[in-house]
Amino acid sequence: MTQIATPAPITALVVGVVVIAALVAGVVVWVVYNSLVARRNKAREGLSGIYVQLQRRADLIPNLVETVKGYARHELETLETVTRLRTEFLEISRDDADRLGTNDGLLRERISRLVALAEGYPELKANESFLELQEQLEETEDQIAASRRIYNANVNDYNTRAESFPANLVARRFVFERAVFFTSEAGAESTPVASFSNDSP
Repeated sequence: MTQIATPAPITALVVGVVVIAALVAGVVVWVVYNSLVARRNKAREGLSGIYVQLQRRADLIPNLVETVKGYARHELETLETVTRLRTEFLEISRDDADRLGTNDGLLRERISRLVALAEGYPELKANESFLELQEQLEETEDQIAASRRIYNANVNDYNTRAESFPANLVARRFVFERAVFFTSEAGAESTPVASFSNDSP
């Protein structure tokens, strides 16, 4: 039986289509890969911003503990807990959003309790160093909250992109792991640092 040879132009066309399809696929992978890298880096940059503010708060704690200790020595449990949580924070990797968030919630709650002690100690409440520390803590908490919003928005953008088609295929192939949101312990969001201005009720 005689075989019918495939015309050369058709073979060239098929090869051309395959080459073009491969090039298009390569460009798509390249574009998607770079977009995932950009979003992941933006999220990491956001977490770095949170860490800077958490470090700033940690730097304020020793002075706060010493100031309160001078007036409320018997509040040792609260003082020791704040100091322990600060030490734990310093041992957490700056890239571990999960542990940083947990520590943040616990530490924020304890600092709030520590600052609230001033209500029972009028001399502490009027202490200039204490008032300055309280103001710096409030400002730092505001910065942490702002940084957390930015980071979580970036994480949401990155995760959504990595889970959408066709980016999910590239993410799976090149192991782009899901980013973790920065969340504090339950209730920590609603635990403000107490206000201790002299006109406080």
